[in-house]
Amino acid sequence: MIKDMIEATDFRNAMSLLTTAVNVITTKGSSGAHGFTASAVCSVTDTPPTLLVCMKQTSRSHAHFIENKTLSVNVLGAQHEQLSNAFASKLSSEERFAYGSWTQLQTGAPVLEDALVNFDCEIEHIQEVGTHSIFMCRVVAIKKAEQQGGIDESLVYFNRAYHQVGQVEIA
Repeated sequence: MIKDMIEATDFRNAMSLLTTAVNVITTKGSSGAHGFTASAVCSVTDTPPTLLVCMKQTSRSHAHFIENKTLSVNVLGAQHEQLSNAFASKLSSEERFAYGSWTQLQTGAPVLEDALVNFDCEIEHIQEVGTHSIFMCRVVAIKKAEQQGGIDESLVYFNRAYHQVGQVEIA
């Protein structure tokens, strides 16, 4: 049996070298619209289409996601760095949603109009692990962005900084 425990800071430092897409996760219900910036999002299966989203249990909007049982994953493009920072800040929910243009799909969760792609989801299962909740989410609607001017770059996070990944097509 392995006896040495990995320190949380060592784990976080190592995880900073794992390049991840930047997403804004949103929900809406009787208590209003809420959202946060997340990199811990991934595909689980395509049959049925399912994503997992991890959220810190001490987040001020955690209870709203639990109560609403819906969320949208808004995959950010290179132009969304300021929006990502807003949803990761201490701004109020109203102030956060002032960044960007929002609509909705099937569940009513806010959907960023110019995101690279939106996954509108119903939360089917919640598993608590350590400091976080893992939401298992059935995708009920998908909206892909129209390419504008041939630019289709994703915002990613690597080594505690934003970067852009993708291709710029020159006509």
